[in-house]
Amino acid sequence: MLIITIKQGKEKGLLSGDPWIYLSAVEKVDGKPQERNKPGATAIVQSSSRQFLARAAYNAKSQITARVWTLREDEPVDHAMIKRRVQAGVLLRADAQRTADPQALFLLVDGEKDGLPGLLVHGYGGSAGYLICQFNAGGVELWKVPIVQALLSATGCRNVYERCDPLLRKGEGLPVTPRALAGDEPPHRLMVREGSRLVPMDIRSGFTYPR
Repeated sequence: MLIITIKQGKEKGLLSGDPWIYLSAVEKVDGKPQERNKPGATAIVQSSSRQFLARAAYNAKSQITARVWTLREDEPVDHAMIKRRVQAGVLLRADAQRTADPQALFLLVDGEKDGLPGLLVHGYGGSAGYLICQFNAGGVELWKVPIVQALLSATGCRNVYERCDPLLRKGEGLPVTPRALAGDEPPHRLMVREGSRLVPMDIRSGFTYPR
């Protein structure tokens, strides 16, 4: 397990709810080299007086050194936590999704707001449609398989596609490999509701075709 020690006085932002830890706040990082070089490896964050502050996803390749998973010492970062948070995010927006136009791209998981830093998930077409996922940070990248399994279970949707933002993923030291993670890949062109109109879009990339 990695241990991130925060400089004295720099823990205030973390304790007030800031989910990001920057290099300027870090005194040192202890742990095995293979763990330190793994984007998204789980780390314990402690104060300069060695008091527990958080568990976070560490990434030496990112401008954001660590992204907080939990401030609770009794909450491990494991499959059960990932499943709970995916289910909670989907459930939070379930009522709004049921009344939304099935041709709209609908937000299902919203990163830090749902305790899954760097993860964005949009749905299209209900349970018979597609889930479009963006893993924009090392932590959620490392937990990709459990996240997809939880999404399949929580939504009943069988088709999951990974959209990649090259700028964000390269900044995290992650490969840019858009692909189907479960089921079928979406068609290149679908009609998507934007406000009062339908526009032709490639939901795999977000590209909107000229009309």
